[in-house]
Amino acid sequence: MAMKIRLSRMGSKKRPFYRVVALDSAVRRDGRPVEFLGHYNPMVEPNDIQLDMDKISKWLEKGAEPSNTVRSLLKKAGK
Repeated sequence: MAMKIRLSRMGSKKRPFYRVVALDSAVRRDGRPVEFLGHYNPMVEPNDIQLDMDKISKWLEKGAEPSNTVRSLLKKAGK
């Protein structure tokens, strides 16, 4: 079972926000996640990035791969 850390889209039409979630790589984008790890709101200025680094580091130690977007959010958050 390959785990991924990626974004799940929430919000209304043309007003998205995203949850950072850990889930199996075979599950669809908005499928049921194993765990919620934070959120990202690109619609406010500055962008709202809230990440639970303890949970994220736990998943990375277990071998979960972050998506390219989540990897860039981790860099932007300075963690």
